[in-house]
Amino acid sequence: MTETNEKQTGFLGIYFDRSAVLRISHLSDIFAWIVLVYHLGQVVISLGVYVLQIARGLLFIGGFTDVIQQVWWYLQPIVPGLWYFVGIQAVSKLLPIFMDIEDNTRRAARK
Repeated sequence: MTETNEKQTGFLGIYFDRSAVLRISHLSDIFAWIVLVYHLGQVVISLGVYVLQIARGLLFIGGFTDVIQQVWWYLQPIVPGLWYFVGIQAVSKLLPIFMDIEDNTRRAARK
């Protein structure tokens, strides 16, 4: 049996379950990809409907600027989708970093 000379400080802080935090991090990675695929799917379906409307003659094309404006309008869901993706990925990557910071802080406090 080894004896330690460390003094118990009576700190009643919370020790997080590492496996639970890593599981949340992994789930947020998956969720970020689902959100990105969802937004890209919206764009693909919108552009597909637009192309089908043109091909079937259901849409009057007034000029080049009308086409560009419609395509630009259909591409708009990509922007929030990318922001959500980046934000969720950042949270996913920060959770293990915060766990390491907490662990290092606790180790430094024991010395």
